[in-house]
Amino acid sequence: MTPFDSIFQSAHFIKSAEKLSQCPLDQGVEVAFAGRSNAGKSTALNTLTNQKKLARTSKTPGRTQLINCFGLNVEDRRLIDLPGYGFAKVPIEMKKVWQAHMQDYLMNRRSLAGVVLVMDIRHPLKDFDGMMLDWAKSNNMKVHILLTKSDKLKRGPAQASMFSVQRELKKQGIDGTVQTFSSLNGDGLDTLRTKLSEWLVLENLDVIPVSPNA
Repeated sequence: MTPFDSIFQSAHFIKSAEKLSQCPLDQGVEVAFAGRSNAGKSTALNTLTNQKKLARTSKTPGRTQLINCFGLNVEDRRLIDLPGYGFAKVPIEMKKVWQAHMQDYLMNRRSLAGVVLVMDIRHPLKDFDGMMLDWAKSNNMKVHILLTKSDKLKRGPAQASMFSVQRELKKQGIDGTVQTFSSLNGDGLDTLRTKLSEWLVLENLDVIPVSPNA
C-alpha cells in the first residue's frame, strides 16, 4: 500500500481525443501510458486504479485508437492512455493518422511529466519501444518501463529480463527506470504507484472530493 492509493482509485474518465487540440486544457501535470498493441497497457491502467473497466481492454490488439484522458481527484492531475502501436486491424492510412496525432501529443504537450512505456516482459525492446526511447532521450522526457505479464515467467527469468532492459538503457545513455509488473498477482503495483506519485507531484496536495463516476 502507498499513501496515494485512494487518489489513483479516484480515476475517472474525462474524454477521448482524436488529436492534441481536443485534449483537456494543457495545464497541471499528466502521465501518459504508451506501448505496443496487446502489451497490457489498458489492463495495467485498470490495475493501477483498482477499476475493472476504466480503460477498455480487448483480446484484439489495437483497440485503443484514441487519446483517452482520465482525471484524478487532485487538481489538474491526469492519466493518459495513448493509442496502442502495432497490429491493429485497421486501414494503413487510418493507422498513420492516429500515430501522427500521438506523435503531436508527445512532442507538444507541455503538461506531460513522463511516459510509462509498457512492454510484455517476454518480448521487450521491440522496434516501437526503441522509437519511444529515442524520442524520450532526445526530448529529455522521463520514462519508466513497465514489464507486464511478469506472472508468465518464473522469478529468475523475470529478473533477468528486467536487468537486460536496464543494461540496454544504460548502454543507450537513457535515464529511465524499469520494473516488473503483473495485473494478475499485483507484482510491482506499489512500485508503479510510488513512481507516478513522484511524477504527478501528489505530496502535500489537497484532495478534491470528486466522484469516480462524475
